[in-house]
Amino acid sequence: MTQPFRLPDFYMPYPARLNPHVQEAREHSTQWAREMEMLEGSGIWEQEDLDAHDYALLCAYTHPDCSGTELSLVTDWYVWVFFFDDHFLETFKRSQDRAAGKAYLDRLPAFMPMDPADGTPEPTNPVEAGLADLWARTVPSMSSDWRARFRESTENLLNESLWELSNINIDRVPNPVEYIEMRRKVGGAPWSAGLVEHAVRAEVPAVIAGSRPMRVLRDAFADAVHLRNDLFSYQREIEEEGELSNGVLVLETFLDCTTQEAADSVNELLTSRLQQFEDTALTELGPLFAEHGLDPAACAGVLAYVKGLQDWQSGGHEWHMRSSRYMNGAHEAGGAHGADGARGAHGVHEAGGAHGTNGAGGTGRRSERAPWSPFALTGLGVSAASLPLTTGRAEAARARRFSHVPFQRTGPSLLPDISMPFTLRLNAHLPTARRHLVDWAHRMGILEPQPGVPGSQVWDERRLLAADLPLCAAGIHPDGSPDELDVASGWLAWGTYADDYYPAVFGRTHDLAGARACNARLGAFMPLDAGPTPVPANALERSLADLWGRTAGPMEDAARRDLRQAIEDMTASWLWELANQTKHRIPDPVDYIEMRRHTFGSDLTMSLCRLAHGRRVPPEIYRSGPVQSLESAAANYATLLNDVFSYQKEIEFEGEVHNGVLVVQNFFDCDYPTGVAIVNDLMTSRMRQFQHVAEHELPVLYDDFGLGPEARKAMDGYVEELSHWMTGILNWHREVPRYREEELLRVHRRPVGARRRPVAAGAGAGARAVAPWHGPPGSAPRPRGFRCPWEQVCQRVRKDRKHVRKDLGRRPRPVRRDRARRPVPALRPDALPSPRRFPNDGFRPWVP
Repeated sequence: MTQPFRLPDFYMPYPARLNPHVQEAREHSTQWAREMEMLEGSGIWEQEDLDAHDYALLCAYTHPDCSGTELSLVTDWYVWVFFFDDHFLETFKRSQDRAAGKAYLDRLPAFMPMDPADGTPEPTNPVEAGLADLWARTVPSMSSDWRARFRESTENLLNESLWELSNINIDRVPNPVEYIEMRRKVGGAPWSAGLVEHAVRAEVPAVIAGSRPMRVLRDAFADAVHLRNDLFSYQREIEEEGELSNGVLVLETFLDCTTQEAADSVNELLTSRLQQFEDTALTELGPLFAEHGLDPAACAGVLAYVKGLQDWQSGGHEWHMRSSRYMNGAHEAGGAHGADGARGAHGVHEAGGAHGTNGAGGTGRRSERAPWSPFALTGLGVSAASLPLTTGRAEAARARRFSHVPFQRTGPSLLPDISMPFTLRLNAHLPTARRHLVDWAHRMGILEPQPGVPGSQVWDERRLLAADLPLCAAGIHPDGSPDELDVASGWLAWGTYADDYYPAVFGRTHDLAGARACNARLGAFMPLDAGPTPVPANALERSLADLWGRTAGPMEDAARRDLRQAIEDMTASWLWELANQTKHRIPDPVDYIEMRRHTFGSDLTMSLCRLAHGRRVPPEIYRSGPVQSLESAAANYATLLNDVFSYQKEIEFEGEVHNGVLVVQNFFDCDYPTGVAIVNDLMTSRMRQFQHVAEHELPVLYDDFGLGPEARKAMDGYVEELSHWMTGILNWHREVPRYREEELLRVHRRPVGARRRPVAAGAGAGARAVAPWHGPPGSAPRPRGFRCPWEQVCQRVRKDRKHVRKDLGRRPRPVRRDRARRPVPALRPDALPSPRRFPNDGFRPWVP
């Protein structure tokens, strides 16, 4: 059969090794599968099918150091999970019987009791019999924490098969972000990571199991495993089984490119995830161990787990190169040969020192015998020294990630035609909220420099007015009361102020320790019992304490915990940004998309939307896959929208590396307009997914959980509020001056060559200043007649305080008309800012 594409060169920095107990595991798994009635008579497999797949070889490569007994147990688990996959395919996917498939899946958790002494029901099929047997043999030696995590990952692996079945039913190819999220659940790699803990006899301590570094290690491992599988299984899944859930097909559809181009892009994303794994292991685990005070034994256990994940990557690649289950023949499109023909020029080591003679070493392509060299290492046991552990494309991508030049001139941000199917509504109490926010900001002190904190005057009143955060709140909460609108405006102001405060105060000096200390203090101003708080030391703490008291007081305990967790996730994500800024590293695309939700504060504002509906909706509904998919789609739309509008602000004026357009430019090695177009396509696909989930998946969810009319109405109201959330955020970006060039020049003006004041003592060990701004000298001109949309409304407030700003009436410097205007790049003429979309854009732009 003709191959649809040529397998790319794989980045594989870890050589594969083979467990010497492979034959023992083969014999045991065959006997076990027959006892569980998975072979003759099952209608799914025969003996030759199991022999051809050779799952014992997979486990021997992925777990090279475990004992024979442990390898047999792990192999049985993989026999079971692959049998389940084929059994579900033949029984439910081919017939597209979702109702029967759900009933089948609903029984399986009963065979995974947290306490094995509780017993299990009587099995009715080989899948249930195998699961009951494996669970009883596996969990007694593990802690309750590990059991809970492994049970959850197993349930995700089983239940998300319905997602694949639903996509087949409606002939729908998922978008890239949706696919990555769901593939982790249905693909099984997080489940495999749990078995790695069992195989290496080293559990991840519960205190760090949910931390960002451990989560990123697991997710990067999972993504790499799944993307590799997609490359090898494309022909089988797409051409033979009619699947629509394959990464190559997803990118082929999204990018509208050839299959070969899509396969190459999948391989580059696979490489990026492996390099993210390496970066996390080398730079984040050490600080994590110190932060939680882990003892040497616990640290060694975590490192053994990380090594086990590395072994799985290299061993999984080796097995894909050999298994008859996948496309691993000739690597030239149009050719084919058997698994034995996929052998490379180098052997694969058996654990213990001896190396085999049938290795498929290398990075995926069939190797030619290298010419003799006096410098080549030859002899027994040294073949791994010659393995091509990396590729030119992989190293070029790594170099691009660290070589971005900050403060590049970009010009005004390019604005594409942004999809928005929902109608904007604004809260009638907006003028009052604007006045109240200015008064509140002065009372809290966020418009003044903080005592003893260099660089802390990040806002003045004019910058607050330019942000017009009540406008955003009015769009998000069009039906809110005056008090609710004031609280929402306050939270938006606090989050935006803090987002500007952290890079100004801690980023310029790379003071990560100071930022961590600041985060630690913030927690004291969010008491879960709504009790008293310490005396605030600065405006950031004072404003948080005020907002927490006004918001969390009437909440139930669970809602209060969720709100605090959302705020802590947001502040912790700012530490991630500071660390990347210190390393001058553009994030990996998947890591960026997932962290951007936290840095933007999406969970915080969404949690406020839930308050009116939470008591009428069971909490498990919010934790369900469709609702999480709905929220994730909305969050991605809003965060990428912000990246499009803020590109000039972040890239040209702030020297940032955290912008979705820049991340896309770096990953695809493309120019700015192409990056904007790809981001806009992704925004559009996420909006379509939001609509798809709301229209098709939520009704099925309601039926699955048996929701009554009141709960259904509440959830429909929550969907409507998320649509308001997106329309309000889009309208805010279009209307406010915060991201326009004239406002950016005013805020960031600095004479060329101006010396930065020396860093204060105690700012952090090894503190250094970032590169100075080399923008135009002097102050930016202010267009004649320019005034913020609600500046007149707030004029009375300023007069009452007797601090009317004298410079507001200052005449602008005239535009130098002897110079030609600098051309403004554009995606399309109708995509540029217009007087209709930006009411204050009807003036001649300043040309330096």
